[in-house]
Amino acid sequence: MISVTKRGLRSAIVAAGVLALAGVAAPAQAEGSFSSHISSWIAGSNESRRWTDKNTDASSTAVAFSGCSTDPGSFYSVSPAVYKDVFGPDENKGAKTNKCGTSSWGDLASGDYYFRLELINGGATGYRFSVTALTVRY
Repeated sequence: MISVTKRGLRSAIVAAGVLALAGVAAPAQAEGSFSSHISSWIAGSNESRRWTDKNTDASSTAVAFSGCSTDPGSFYSVSPAVYKDVFGPDENKGAKTNKCGTSSWGDLASGDYYFRLELINGGATGYRFSVTALTVRY
C-alpha cells in the first residue's frame, strides 16, 4: 500500500498545475525567421531570399518593415506579395498594403516562399524602396 500525506499530495497537485499552466501560457513561437534590410528595390524587379515553411506550427507568415524610405520623394506605402515557389508560375498568396509596419498572410501550407514588392507609393513608377530593418517570420 502506498502512503500519501496531505502535504505530499498538495505539492504534487501544485506542481502539476504549474506545469499545465506553463504549457498553456507559453507564447507561440514561429517556426523560423530571418532579418535583413532592403536597399533601392524597384517594384516588380526584386525578390527576397527564399524560406522553407515546414508548417510544423500554426504561426502566421509575416513581413515587417521599419525605417522605410523612397527615393525620390516621401514614403507612403508598399505592397509586398508573398509567393509560393512551385513548378510553373509561382502561386501569388496576395499583396498587402504596408505603411512601414507588419503584413500577415496567415498560416500558409508547407513549401518554399519569397516576397516581392508589387507597388511602391500606390503604383507610381520611378521609386526605389529601402528599409533599415526587415524581419520575416513563418
